[in-house]
Amino acid sequence: MKTRFIYVLLAFLMVGSQVTLSAQNQKQGNVDKKHHFTPEQLMQKQTNQMIRTLMLDDATAAKFAPVYENYLKELRDCRMMNRKPKPAGQEAGKGGIKPKSDAVLTDAEVERQIEARFAQSRKILDVREKYYKEFRKILSPKQIMKIYQTEKSNAGKFRKEFDRRRGQMMMQGKEKKRERR
Repeated sequence: MKTRFIYVLLAFLMVGSQVTLSAQNQKQGNVDKKHHFTPEQLMQKQTNQMIRTLMLDDATAAKFAPVYENYLKELRDCRMMNRKPKPAGQEAGKGGIKPKSDAVLTDAEVERQIEARFAQSRKILDVREKYYKEFRKILSPKQIMKIYQTEKSNAGKFRKEFDRRRGQMMMQGKEKKRERR
């Protein structure tokens, strides 16, 4: 009787451990599949989030959505204006107006980069002023302020996530260096 009980117990333990291993493999498989959205999909997602945040009714949302999507497109264009095209094989996140850490820039190049940042900032401000007037036709000033606050909050979240991922990549790089030794 005791031996049968032990065999039954062992059978349950083996089956239970197999189920646990299977569940872990499925979770790991889902983590590997990252969602890569197109810029248009991201804008649509942001627009829907903003409509929910502002709690707009259907009629107002229908007027607001195309205006907000155009606003996001113009802002994206402004933010991309100083980005340099990436050479083939260069990893993501290395573009932009920031120089490589090992590159030495001349004073003229640095001055050109600063001037380009000023121009970019002016253009972003022009877009925001233009669309403030458009938003004002549809929304109240408090709702418009909510848009700007939400954008600022989202930017902070993206920055934290970017820093977290960069920290992870740096840690992985250190581990690879240790493995080489």
